[in-house]
Amino acid sequence: MECRIVTGDFGEMVFTLYPQYAPLTVESFVRVARSGFFDGLGWCRIVKDYVIQSGSPDDDIMTDSGFHLKGEFRENGVDNPLPHIRGALSMARDDGFDTAGTQFFVVHRDAHKLDGRYAAFGQMTAGFDVLDAIAGVATSGPETWNKPLNMPVITRVEITE
Repeated sequence: MECRIVTGDFGEMVFTLYPQYAPLTVESFVRVARSGFFDGLGWCRIVKDYVIQSGSPDDDIMTDSGFHLKGEFRENGVDNPLPHIRGALSMARDDGFDTAGTQFFVVHRDAHKLDGRYAAFGQMTAGFDVLDAIAGVATSGPETWNKPLNMPVITRVEITE
């Protein structure tokens, strides 16, 4: 299964999705993507050399999605071996293990401190130049938030079997 995330003038990032490691996460992400929910949302958190994040209903990382998934990662009792390496696609969450919903992130540089603690569910196969360009957007705010000054907007998310 493949996912294409197209972001405005930046271009396209392509990911392979891994339902064998995170079936609930992949099923939810695919359903939300196919509904068109992500289309028009911004990359609302950009931390260069760490992650870019999207999926907030109002482009504010503090907004809850209204539903939650079981966190499919080792610390929550799920055998998910996917590492948080450059290009990994993973679910954002609050402090609670089962609080992921619609927010997701793409790892800009290897972040092994997230391994076993967040539900990785995909890996980028193309578009690393797009990832780098988005990660290079100017930001402001607390270092952990890094809201972009000119938010890159997702044009569409396409899922193919």
